[in-house]
Amino acid sequence: MVDEEFLCTPGGLRLPLREIEWTAMRSQGPGGQHVNKVSSAVQLRLNLNRCSLPEAVRARLLAFKDRRISREGVLLIKAQEYRSQARNRAAALTRLTNLLDRAAQKKKPRLATQPTRAARRRRLDRKKQRGDLKKLRRTPSD
Repeated sequence: MVDEEFLCTPGGLRLPLREIEWTAMRSQGPGGQHVNKVSSAVQLRLNLNRCSLPEAVRARLLAFKDRRISREGVLLIKAQEYRSQARNRAAALTRLTNLLDRAAQKKKPRLATQPTRAARRRRLDRKKQRGDLKKLRRTPSD
């Protein structure tokens, strides 16, 4: 049995490369005659609803406010900064890896704390000092 190729993130996630769809297209922007006949830009397409990522990671990815993720749950990454298709593919995979790593990290729940007694005292002292300053600005009432 031949081992499948995986995209591995530093966080330990593994995504089979067969789940990623690639499309080659022409790059946008200025260029010479060459740019109009070569498809060096690539578009990475990953359907988050049908991929083998852990459910928690997938839910966090879908919850991101990222314009690259459509309402249908399809992630689109376009890479066109390089002149070669291979480098653009590598750039798109790097962006996907970073996005997956960000989604793999759980946010720590915020623990509610109370200010210390000294902090409360300092706050009240500052309020008193500010109030006294404003009292000095008033017109004297005889």
